[in-house]
Amino acid sequence: MKQHGYFFDQSRCTGCQTCSVACKNYNRLPPGPLKYLRIYQYEKGAFPDVRLHTQWVPCYHCENPVCAEACPSEAVYKEPEYGAVLLDREKCDGCRLCSNACPYGAPVFESNEMEAKARKCDLCIDRLARCEKPICVIACPLRALDFGPMDRLEKTYGTKRDLEDLPDSRATKPSVVFKARREKRQLVPYDSEKAIRLFMRRDPLPPIFTSPSDITDIPEDLVGRDRLEIKHSTVEDLLRCTRNDEG
Repeated sequence: MKQHGYFFDQSRCTGCQTCSVACKNYNRLPPGPLKYLRIYQYEKGAFPDVRLHTQWVPCYHCENPVCAEACPSEAVYKEPEYGAVLLDREKCDGCRLCSNACPYGAPVFESNEMEAKARKCDLCIDRLARCEKPICVIACPLRALDFGPMDRLEKTYGTKRDLEDLPDSRATKPSVVFKARREKRQLVPYDSEKAIRLFMRRDPLPPIFTSPSDITDIPEDLVGRDRLEIKHSTVEDLLRCTRNDEG
């Protein structure tokens, strides 16, 4: 079996959601929590070192799919031609053990009801059979994605399989190569402390804040999405973390 997988360039991704919308449209998924591909955006840091993080999370079709190992009805399996991790919904009984095992939250559900069966990305295997790339890859307007045999991707892009805030890759060996975002650079030199003092002054209006710590020390939970959360116990939580697409 030749394992196929993805390349994701985090430095090019702007979180435009084109790939996720294309995925939902191609798979005819209704608005809501059925999302085979999720784009997460979250903030870290405080002025002057704020950073908006964007993370692309599909099913990574792992070389060691723990979801398949966890499934008691053998509904999740790895097919031999492309290494895709597929789901037989006829065998699925909705036990959610695959979802509990998957560190990336790839199996998703339409509701919180226990009888709801799992759904997941199938690597666009019908398109692969026609020698076409997955719909998310060709939809990306900034060419942040690529797809192909893992040996070709690693030869072209390197062997990085871990990315900041994602689970450790060693347990599942996700079929993906990452290029991390560029480090933040100060393109226009300025004195950040002086900038804060200027922000504080609004003569003759009263100041917006009275201490630099008001904007440099952010209270916990003030920011709505300040960390990457990709495991969701309810569909409401999944929607809370992925509100930026059409669902």
